Amino acid sequence: MGMSAYIASMRRHVGHDLLLLPAAGVVPLDDRGRLMLVRHADDGKWGTLGGAIDPDEAPADAARREALEEAGVEVDIVALRAVIGGPRFRMHYPNGDVVSYVGVIYEGRVVGGTARPDGDETLEVGWFPVEDLPGVAMNDFTRALMEEARVAEWARPVP
Repeated sequence: MGMSAYIASMRRHVGHDLLLLPAAGVVPLDDRGRLMLVRHADDGKWGTLGGAIDPDEAPADAARREALEEAGVEVDIVALRAVIGGPRFRMHYPNGDVVSYVGVIYEGRVVGGTARPDGDETLEVGWFPVEDLPGVAMNDFTRALMEEARVAEWARPVP
């Protein structure tokens, strides 16, 4: 989907200058404790499902929307796992845009849909055991998110 109409209108005012944006992400887990990640089209690296929160949108609704848009799945929100922000979550996009994200990160479970990439923002959907994450190609933002949200501590098989 790319840039929302709201962010595009903000960019018309501020150009490529820094925007502070609220964001929401969800890390779906399966019964074996594997995390769903998507391979992003812009850099070819694996990342979590998520994106900017639209005006008047609740963070949990944004996380569910992003899961459906990016991976074709409906998710239930299980728990709020982290609120992230700071220098590790500043992004410099190829077009020159600069964004500092403050993100709400949820744990989720897939309850519907069919896992598939959207072909625009995402190229592939995959499931990864926590112990395999160190060897997975991820950008610095995703690595920081995994660390700050302490994903390795709560991503475990369902008893």
